[in-house]
Amino acid sequence: MDYAETSSNGDIQWCFSQVKGTLEDDVTDADIISCVEFNHDGDLLATGDKGGRVVIFQRDPISKNSIPRRGEYNVYSTFQSHEPEFDYLKSLEIEEKINKIRWLRRKNQAHFLLSTNDKTIKLWKVSERDKRVEGYNTKEENGAIRDPACITALRVPTIKPMELMVEASPRRIFANAHTYHINSISVNSDQETYLSADDLRINLWHLEITDQSFNIVDIKPTNMEELTEVITAAEFHPVECNVLVYSSSKGTIRLCDMRSAALCDHHSKLFEEPEDPTNKSFFSEIISSISDVKLSNSGRYMISRDYLSVKVWDLQMETKPIECYPVHEYLRSKLCSLYENDCIFDKFECCWSGNDCAIMTGSYNNFFRVFDRNTKRDLTLEAARDIAKPKTLLKPRKVCTGGKRKKDEISVDCLDFNKKILHTAWHPSENVVAVAATNNLFLFQDKL
Repeated sequence: MDYAETSSNGDIQWCFSQVKGTLEDDVTDADIISCVEFNHDGDLLATGDKGGRVVIFQRDPISKNSIPRRGEYNVYSTFQSHEPEFDYLKSLEIEEKINKIRWLRRKNQAHFLLSTNDKTIKLWKVSERDKRVEGYNTKEENGAIRDPACITALRVPTIKPMELMVEASPRRIFANAHTYHINSISVNSDQETYLSADDLRINLWHLEITDQSFNIVDIKPTNMEELTEVITAAEFHPVECNVLVYSSSKGTIRLCDMRSAALCDHHSKLFEEPEDPTNKSFFSEIISSISDVKLSNSGRYMISRDYLSVKVWDLQMETKPIECYPVHEYLRSKLCSLYENDCIFDKFECCWSGNDCAIMTGSYNNFFRVFDRNTKRDLTLEAARDIAKPKTLLKPRKVCTGGKRKKDEISVDCLDFNKKILHTAWHPSENVVAVAATNNLFLFQDKL
């Protein structure tokens, strides 16, 4: 499904597919979704929550093979990935909240994924079992060991069908390598190594080795009073296994090449946009902090999300972004109140469509924004609770900043800042998107 396939007016039309969750007012903190990630073929979709749980959804086979295709997913597996811990040396509680999930490319019948909380990364194997073995010689069917004196004949075990069971088992635990909270993990294109990043350091791991990692970026100053920036996100290049990028709270993105030095403290490229003097204010430094950076699937471009906008960068041009899309420019006049209620520190993520022609990111009031890079059109949609049924066409939403409000518009003063879309994911090959709204996972697809 190509993003260029649009409706008659040039815009793609999105329709509601389904919602996973409970549309209740009483939401416990543990149920709030903290990350969303499709696997490489889009058949599985994983979510992590603040309670340390991972829920994996599987594409419904009927919806996948129907014409036209439908983007419907059912619960495939749920497991507890992380538990709350306590660091006795530092007297700190370590939350169970899942910060990031990353899938590994499938090599056999099983699926593998990495999940991390603030301190510990785990590699999980998710496998199916639909057969069982009966007729053991040395043990009973319940697992009890048989008395050797009772064994009078040799039995040939037989394999019997059983109800499908999905098992999630931890294969590796990577711990004790980060002093600060882990904000990013990224699997390398070689599928053998991955990186993990915290506020001041980036470590390189081998998936088979749990007791050591290599520190490849370290921005910690000798004197912590001289600290001016922190690492906010990091990601490997999708094709070149030696290249990685990381963003900072100063609004810069650094590209590092591991071939040039083992310790990538000296970047190969620095992507930074000069500050516009007309927009300079007390909040300039806070809103310029980059909350997410994602390389395109082709590896030619990357997007960065700051508080008010999402920018597209060409890896061959460091001086300025080639495209800039305002996400909610109408909030610029509200920065003072957003600072007071801490919303200005919200970390919005962003994602690419499968063919790199479109970008998606979240906003407040359960709004999410889609930008078409070809037509330069943008769309504001809402993950609303009052969507009646599947195939309901989403109406574009508009926010008015003052004066007379039109019928279909919502005033900027009426936006609910407690409802925010921080985490989104786009299917790798189809126009199916997943949007996390508090404790609910909404799925939308293009109107066919």
